[in-house]
Formats: sequence, structure tokens, C-alpha cells
Amino acid sequence: MPYVNIKITREGNVTPEQKQALIEGATNLLHDVLGKNKKTTVVVIDEVDTDNWGIGGISVTEIRKRNN
Repeated sequence: MPYVNIKITREGNVTPEQKQALIEGATNLLHDVLGKNKKTTVVVIDEVDTDNWGIGGISVTEIRKRNN
């Protein structure tokens, strides 16, 4: 049973339709490339606060502040 975990920042701009597209897309990709059964493919989307996501030692919150 394939398990895919997609992590995105929680910023309130990802719609349920976009999440559905991610779930379908990841499922289809595993099916098309690796022949995995769609019925047993699990996709989880985790939304992470930007304070809890860091790049290069800096939180995404701080990066966004610096870029504005």
C-alpha cells in the first residue's frame, strides 16, 4: 500500500478543490509510473504553520517578512 505525505504551508489559500487535485494527481502518478493500485494508495496532506517550517535556518514566516 503506497503512502504519500504532501506537506504544504498553512496560509489559508489552498482550496478543497486544489487538495483534491493533489490527492488525485499523486494517486494517478503512482499508478501510471509504478503500476500501484489506486484503491490502496493513501495520500495525506499536512498543512504546517510557517513558524514551524524552516529553510536555510530561517522560518518561512521570517523569510516572507524579509521579502515584503
